[in-house]
Amino acid sequence: MSASTETGPPTVSRRTWQTLAVLLAGMFMALLDTTIVNVALPPIRASLDASESTLSWIISGYALAFGLALIPAGRLGDRIGHKWIFFGGLALFTLASLACGFAQNDLQLIVSRVVQGLSCGIYVPAVTAFIQLLFVPRLRGKAFAVMGSVIGVSTALGPIIGGLIIQAFGDENGWRLVFWVNLPIGLATLVAAALLLPSKQAAQTLGGGIDWIGLLLISAGLVALLVPLIQGQDAGWPLWTYATIAAGIALIAAFGAWETAFTRRGRNPLVPPRLFRHRAFTGGVILALVYFASFTSIFFTISILWQTGLGHSALETGLVSLPFAIGNIIGASQSNRLARRFGRNLLIAGTALVTLGLTATWLILQTTGAADLNHWQLLAPLFCAGLGNGLFIAPNTGFIVATVESRDAGAASGVIAAVQRIGSATGIAVIGSVLFGTLVVKGDTPEALATGFADSATTSILVSAALSLAALLLVFALPRRTVREG
Repeated sequence: MSASTETGPPTVSRRTWQTLAVLLAGMFMALLDTTIVNVALPPIRASLDASESTLSWIISGYALAFGLALIPAGRLGDRIGHKWIFFGGLALFTLASLACGFAQNDLQLIVSRVVQGLSCGIYVPAVTAFIQLLFVPRLRGKAFAVMGSVIGVSTALGPIIGGLIIQAFGDENGWRLVFWVNLPIGLATLVAAALLLPSKQAAQTLGGGIDWIGLLLISAGLVALLVPLIQGQDAGWPLWTYATIAAGIALIAAFGAWETAFTRRGRNPLVPPRLFRHRAFTGGVILALVYFASFTSIFFTISILWQTGLGHSALETGLVSLPFAIGNIIGASQSNRLARRFGRNLLIAGTALVTLGLTATWLILQTTGAADLNHWQLLAPLFCAGLGNGLFIAPNTGFIVATVESRDAGAASGVIAAVQRIGSATGIAVIGSVLFGTLVVKGDTPEALATGFADSATTSILVSAALSLAALLLVFALPRRTVREG
């Protein structure tokens, strides 16, 4: 499995590339499920008589659990072997997908989705770990570029694949099959993983194991923040929602204090505090949080508007996202090459295009009556946003990691990956509250329903555009290049 040491261009065995294909099949499913469910939300709501907050939990619960599991799972893989962490996490993901499709009420579906997200967070770190182990540095970049393309394609195609499934099998069976599409892929990948993934790897010393108390504090703090953001609108924002937000802030502050004390005792913290001594890294982490909150929430808004508000099918809703998907794939395919040439300016251009696309989408919704809205009007703005997203997503982690010393690159990468998922969860929570909190339907006619949802979607897209603009400003905190000079 090791790379060739012969003179000439570096090579790896055919089995190594087959191993990469197995790993990326798992990555494909994890990222596909972040977006494929968007078009299934209205059918789920009708089938299970689900509440508005349930729709937010289906997306946010997955993303939050995904993010929180990433760092400890990577550490655990270093201790017991990445093969069985990958296999176990993928097996759990496949079972959770089965449970999602069998859900008979909203609580069962939310719990199954959280387990799905948790399992993704368990096995996804093994993908990057194996790439580091199996590929020599000169080929590692190529392997990561392939992984970036898979991430871009899977995320972009999710709504279209979901729409095709629901169109073919109907709302009631279709939304269940959106989850069950993971079953054949998951089973085939499990068999291939058992046969192809290497069991042996170099042991790593983690200086005392996993920081479980730190994980508990940050998990409790983030859940305490998200619960009122998602449930508050349904509940009418009672006193407990504000108390829970305050408790969440206190728990996150306690997490910071614990990590500092844990480090001073010579232990290995979940998040090394020294990372945040770099102001640019802190700005980069906030950038990741804000950016992922902005762009992952737009198709939540569009899916609800297009299906529930305007009465379009799931396939038609999926096709609305097609320009974004095409732009995303084009941008991602060129991002690494352009990043080497233009440095940070590429990230500035990417976030500027996303901001421009979302602002144009808002202007169209603001100036067009609900009855006159069609997908052709959103083609150019969403293509623009997708192109910018593709340019930004692949290289952004490298620029943030470049703000810290090389010895901290692994820890920084883990923190950023977790923050990206947490940003997605937070964005859906906030946008869900805005969308349903501003929804006013004046009458019981289809026209009144369309107008009400169009108005609330307009406000939601404006918030997403504002978050994207904030991300654009935060890009300037990053270094101009990913390679340190001197």
